[in-house]
Amino acid sequence: MTAEPRRAPAGAAVLREGITSALQQAVIEELASVGYGRLSIEAVARRAGVGKTAVYRRWSSKSAMVLEIVAEVAAQRLPLPDTGTLRGDIEALTAILMLALRHPLFSTVVPDLLAEAARNPELAQTLQEALRANQQEIGRLLIGRAVQRGDLAADTDPVLAADLIIGPVYWHLAVTRTPHTPDFPQRIAAMVEAALRSTG
Repeated sequence: MTAEPRRAPAGAAVLREGITSALQQAVIEELASVGYGRLSIEAVARRAGVGKTAVYRRWSSKSAMVLEIVAEVAAQRLPLPDTGTLRGDIEALTAILMLALRHPLFSTVVPDLLAEAARNPELAQTLQEALRANQQEIGRLLIGRAVQRGDLAADTDPVLAADLIIGPVYWHLAVTRTPHTPDFPQRIAAMVEAALRSTG
């Protein structure tokens, strides 16, 4: 006698990965389209092509949904190619940051979330923790390699060094949104390298 095939779990037990991915993408697109304040679970479900129950199986509320997805996106690590030199590493990172900051979704969603964070302590904490972890990783890798090569002093502060690299790029592209020349990464790299070496 053969055993009956086991039935797949139904209802709330089923959280298919494809649906979750579609909902995550829908949240980001809705944030870019209408902002956090006007975002609704109904609109997210409609954009993802699912019913509202699919959303509530995963998240209890709009804020819980956005917080989880924003934390995941913000915590994504940027690729950090090892060029063999401090200036080359800074230039490569600057170019990568510029691509990310110019992406339509990023350039729209991030300013809106930062504005909302001023009114939403939980969102502010989520963004701060995720972005700070990403920044610390950049400092650890990029500055750590420079110290190992002897390009920088061993007591160089990796977090402040990452601030020196990321800050001007974010200010230039995301805040003032001023036009930049093709040699912007090279100029940033030269100035930041000079500043870091002068503190050694």
